[in-house]
Amino acid sequence: MNTHPTSTSTPSAVPPGMPLVSVVIATRDRPELLRRAVRAALGQDYAGPVECVVVFDQTPPDTSLATDRGPGTSTGDLARRPARSIRVIGNTRTPGLAGARNSGIDAAAGELVAFCDDDDEWLPDKLRLQVAQLSATGADVAVSGIEVHYEDRVITRVPSTADVVAVAIARHRVMEAHPSTVLVRAEALRDRIGLVDEKIPGSYGEDFDWILRAAQSGPIAVVERPLVKVLWGSQSYFSDRWATIIEAIDYGLAKHQVLRTDPVAQARQQGRKAFAYAAIGDRRSALRWARHTLRLNPRDPRAYAAIAVALRFVSADRAMRLANSAGRGI
Repeated sequence: MNTHPTSTSTPSAVPPGMPLVSVVIATRDRPELLRRAVRAALGQDYAGPVECVVVFDQTPPDTSLATDRGPGTSTGDLARRPARSIRVIGNTRTPGLAGARNSGIDAAAGELVAFCDDDDEWLPDKLRLQVAQLSATGADVAVSGIEVHYEDRVITRVPSTADVVAVAIARHRVMEAHPSTVLVRAEALRDRIGLVDEKIPGSYGEDFDWILRAAQSGPIAVVERPLVKVLWGSQSYFSDRWATIIEAIDYGLAKHQVLRTDPVAQARQQGRKAFAYAAIGDRRSALRWARHTLRLNPRDPRAYAAIAVALRFVSADRAMRLANSAGRGI
């Protein structure tokens, strides 16, 4: 896909201690949710400049987003806030979420880079608190807590610093450290940590892969407050792609030693694999991988969920809805 850059005026000189933040939002066919995400990114109370890089994946870029004011803002708002800009581009890399995020990173001009999913929404103080936390700690990466919005429920999930070390992430995923909470120094992103892995089948779990690599690269700072609204009601992208999920799990196990050598971490991956086999109706494989999982960690809930689905006590969709209603995934 060709790149179609369109922008507002370039942010003016960066105030001392207030670096330019580039917000990368990859999107595909969710225009109303996207505009809300962009509006929240531009509406931050952070005193420094912010550019929003919107990357359209496998769909024509909507250049109407790149207005002088930004969507949903007034002339008065514009006069009171620091420099804000929007750029709209196409995904010039591998089709899919990983390639789209990397296209945005390639285009980002900021000293700091943040990610936001197109169906999530930042709270107004996110960047201000996270930039301050990076400055105070010297870390390369900062995350925060989230509010999981699922149907009529709101579940608050907030990680601690101990939750975002490599072993804890490998064992528990720590979905509180959601990609929409990530703020990272551009130099570390492009060098020490690396870009999003475009080889992951279907881009499934690219966020887990990246945050695991980030934790292995150095300490992750945490703002122990929910600063992002995560909208789970719209997240059904992978529910019918179980074969791809199995491939992605195997890819991750081969790539990350900690997922193979730590019993709890390995059990988590095998339990997810068992559930995926159960979801596609492969009962024998589901039960086999569930047994492997329980040998490693008898407390892993995914193995029991996989057995229940394989034996048709509950459907895979129902099991996923129950997990989502508690603010968790499979």
